[in-house]
Amino acid sequence: MRSTREVQENFLLDQVYLSNIELYYTAIPANNNLIRIDGEEQHHITDVMRHTENDIIYVTHGTGIIYKSTITAINKNEIICEIVEEYVYENKFQNVYFCIPRLKASDRFEFALEKCVELGITNFIVFDSMRTVAKGEKIDRWQKVSLSAMKQSLRAWLPKISYVKNMSHLINNNAYLVLFEQNAEISFTYFLKTNKELLVTDNFYFIFGPEGGFDDKEIKELGNCEIVNLTGNRLRSETAIMAAASILSTGR
Repeated sequence: MRSTREVQENFLLDQVYLSNIELYYTAIPANNNLIRIDGEEQHHITDVMRHTENDIIYVTHGTGIIYKSTITAINKNEIICEIVEEYVYENKFQNVYFCIPRLKASDRFEFALEKCVELGITNFIVFDSMRTVAKGEKIDRWQKVSLSAMKQSLRAWLPKISYVKNMSHLINNNAYLVLFEQNAEISFTYFLKTNKELLVTDNFYFIFGPEGGFDDKEIKELGNCEIVNLTGNRLRSETAIMAAASILSTGR
């Protein structure tokens, strides 16, 4: 079994991109080279996928590592696996926060969240604005959607999702605020090119407008923020969110 340091040296420079595997999640920390899986994941592994002892499965804690492991025991309340290999992945967007509004249609909101996770975004702040129709938080539901998207896309970082009641709570002296506005003169792609180095070291809050647009008072409350345009035409809120994630992930 290689040490985590050795694994990091081997994989951070030339990361392995796994495909055609099943990825499972457990919040229980690995201990003595063993992983324990319980709850819904245990049910899915044994009752749905019909795995048995000595089968190979892949597991993550959502902290940047995917473990190739062998099932050594299947008990009533948990599965025990022995770690065979570790694959360490960097979080390319650890300093990027997507600040997204509640949308009237929950399915559209969840679809946008899901696709952003698949594209590698790992930090989300959901906010209510003056013009959002649906209000309030559903953190447990959103976390479930993001966890499913993380496993589906074979990513190793579990997204973090928080909620604030209004846009004023997005003000953060330790982050650059970037607001998307259709009539802005600076394009998002140009902004990314000119701030490429800062995106690695500093925090950026990318703020997306609600379906009814921003109220002028809300923009003024944000104070000093960069205003950029995403495309030359008007997009639905959920489309804009996914488009920005796509541009970031492809480096365009």
